[in-house]
Amino acid sequence: MSSVAITAAGRGLGLELVRHYAAGGDRVFAFCRDPASRAELQRVASDSGGRVTLHTMDVASDASVAAGVADLGDAPIDIVINVAAIVGDTAPELDLGSSNWDNWRAVFNTVTMGPLRVTQGFLPRLRPGNKVINITSQVGTSMWHYGGTYAYSAAKAALNRMTLALAQDLAPRGITVGLIHPGWMNTDMGGPDAETPVEESAAGIRRIVADWPADGQCHFRKWTGEPHVW
Repeated sequence: MSSVAITAAGRGLGLELVRHYAAGGDRVFAFCRDPASRAELQRVASDSGGRVTLHTMDVASDASVAAGVADLGDAPIDIVINVAAIVGDTAPELDLGSSNWDNWRAVFNTVTMGPLRVTQGFLPRLRPGNKVINITSQVGTSMWHYGGTYAYSAAKAALNRMTLALAQDLAPRGITVGLIHPGWMNTDMGGPDAETPVEESAAGIRRIVADWPADGQCHFRKWTGEPHVW
C-alpha cells in the first residue's frame, strides 16, 4: 500500500486518480481548493473506509500549500501527483496589447509554480524511493504544432523544464521526479469531444507510476506508458 497525495482532487483527472488509488487499497490524501463543495469527492471519501481524507489546498498560494501539508500531521507520503492546472485564455494574441497579463500570471502561478510549490511543501517528509509526478501536456512540447493557448502551452513547457531540473537535484536524495501526459481527456477542461476517457487515463497513470524507473532520470511518459517526445 502506498500513501498518495493528489492535487486538484475535486474533479476531472484528480478525482479519478483518487478513485483508482483508493480502489487499489492505497491511502489517499485528496487536496483541492474547496473540498466541502465537491459532492462526488466527498462520496468517494465516505465510501473508502477511511482510505481517503480531504484537505484544503490552493496550489497558487504558499500559505495554503503549507497549511494543507501541515493538515496531514506526521503522515508519511510515498507519491505526490501534481494535477492542478488552469488553461486561461485560448485565443491567439497577435496584436500589441491583446495579451491579458493577469491571465498569464495566474496560469504560470498554477501550472508551473504550483507543482514546485507543492513539491517544496512535501519535501521535508519525502524519503529515498518516493516519487513526485507532474501531470503535464503535449502542448508544452516541440511536437505541438497548433496556435493559441499561449499562456497554457508556455506554462506547460516551463513545467517540463523545471521538472527536469528538479529530477536532477533530487536524484542524490533518491527521490524520483517525472512527467506524464494524460491524453486529451473528456473532462471539463478537455471537453466532450476528447478522445481519452478519464477513467482509462487514471488507470494507466496509476499503473505506470507504480513501475516508474528509479534511475535518477526525468522520464516523460504518455498515460499509456509510452515515452513522450519532448
